[in-house]
Amino acid sequence: MSEKPEVATDEQIAEAAELILGADYPIALTGAGMSVESGIPPFRGPGGLWTKYGEPPMNDFQVFMSDPKRGWEKRIERRNDELFAPLRTAKPNPGHYALARLEEMGVLKFVITQNVDDLHRQAGQRALAEIHGNWKLIRCLDCVSRFPWHEISLEALPPRCPKCRGLLKSDTVSFGEPIPLDVLTRCQEESARADLVIVAGTSATVYPAAGFALEVRERGGSLVEVNLYESEITRLCDVSLRGTSAAILPRLVEAISARRRTALS
Repeated sequence: MSEKPEVATDEQIAEAAELILGADYPIALTGAGMSVESGIPPFRGPGGLWTKYGEPPMNDFQVFMSDPKRGWEKRIERRNDELFAPLRTAKPNPGHYALARLEEMGVLKFVITQNVDDLHRQAGQRALAEIHGNWKLIRCLDCVSRFPWHEISLEALPPRCPKCRGLLKSDTVSFGEPIPLDVLTRCQEESARADLVIVAGTSATVYPAAGFALEVRERGGSLVEVNLYESEITRLCDVSLRGTSAAILPRLVEAISARRRTALS
């Protein structure tokens, strides 16, 4: 029998809570682990979406730009197939709600997510950058305005931006596509202010997202890891909390709330 994964102790949770409360500008970086906890398979690995359905070509964006009409036809077809079924039914888990609660408490200043599933928004997160886009949105490649899919007519393909008549594409960032400048700039600005990063559900190895957390560490900031298993950045973290985000982040909220109550009493 395989050993059960290690679970963070109350003492480790308390240490992380103290670090977060002692920081001036804590932010969070989240990844696929949080999506998996809401029933969304990862892209790669056993059971992964790309493992099952095939990985998009590395020049996917260039293919789209060479024939946007055909690119849109393929995207419309794929949105209705089994590949997107988990995204259509997934709901935020307690980890998403915990981060939104930390923001509501005034503790967490910003969240950078690598996930496209819209779950942070659904949980109520407001200070948020979706660095790889949002599957529920359509983005203008010229003015970077974003629109819900239902607001854009797809009768004539490719659709055009209602604001500037620029070319529209799905907001999710394709292989070969630059990160949208507005999102990238916001991430750079927020991480430049940060002195602590909660790294949840990600090993922080995919750039540019990983770079934001590592830059904070290089400046002398703190890293608090929330992950089921040891990762490539564990050795750089001040505290590593073993367990799922859905289990650990609510405990962290409780510990922070308790310390605040104690300080006020």
